[in-house]
Amino acid sequence: MAITAAMVKELRDSTGAGMMDAKKALTETSGDLEAAVDWLRTKGLAKAAKKSGRTAAEGLVAVSVSGNKGVAVEVNSETDFVAKNAEFQKMVGDIAQVALTVSDVDALNAADLGGKTVADVVKDKVATIGENMNVRRMVSIEGDSVVSYVHNAAADGMGNIGVLVALKGGDEAFGKQVAMHVAAVNPASLSEADLDADYVAREKAILVEQARESGKPEQVIEKMIEGRMKKFLSEVTLLGQSFVINPDLTVEAAAKEAGAEILGFVRLVVGEGIEKAEEDFAAEVMKTAKG
Repeated sequence: MAITAAMVKELRDSTGAGMMDAKKALTETSGDLEAAVDWLRTKGLAKAAKKSGRTAAEGLVAVSVSGNKGVAVEVNSETDFVAKNAEFQKMVGDIAQVALTVSDVDALNAADLGGKTVADVVKDKVATIGENMNVRRMVSIEGDSVVSYVHNAAADGMGNIGVLVALKGGDEAFGKQVAMHVAAVNPASLSEADLDADYVAREKAILVEQARESGKPEQVIEKMIEGRMKKFLSEVTLLGQSFVINPDLTVEAAAKEAGAEILGFVRLVVGEGIEKAEEDFAAEVMKTAKG
């Protein structure tokens, strides 16, 4: 497979590796981007395993809580101008309220909102605002109490990042601190038990190869892997992470001090996982000028 400059750039952007290292990694892995990231990490040439997908779609994430249930809803639009539009914001807020009464995004789109389905309300708004938009995701969570937090709020209860934290015990102030931590640190799961097995296996395989590159005996490598996996698990699980409010404590230890048990969390980011082609603005202007 031919290795293009665009492929090299994408790998460099996602790993921080040098140009020649990125090109070699792609050559060694026949152009497989994910395998190339692993190859670079094995060689210690990647800063981190960043997601290759870019968050480029616009819109808002809205959160709503009622009693012991909370919901987070993502409504996408084509531009950030629409996200700042009061008419769009009201629609998103209304949709988030309806979301409290349903179980998933399909049911949400079919639910009633002012005598029409949510899907039809969105279609009507597309016609009046003039941009494509859709209700993309909805996630709900329950606990003895649910606390919400919105980062980069565009309006009350909606912004770029929406977080919900379900608690047993504790108070709202502590819940808000945990929600802010989740927004900032982006844990992969609540605990080790909740981590995706394939994700853990892949990380362990990388660590094994890295350890073997050192040339140390197998018994030493086993100890190295054990320590590195422990560190990895503490970094990616919410309960194992150092609490941003008090880095001397893990989140789990902080919860115990607060008399709380964290039951779960939700974190939605606008456009997460959606790729949007980057356009050359200068070329676009020239194209327009030429008619």
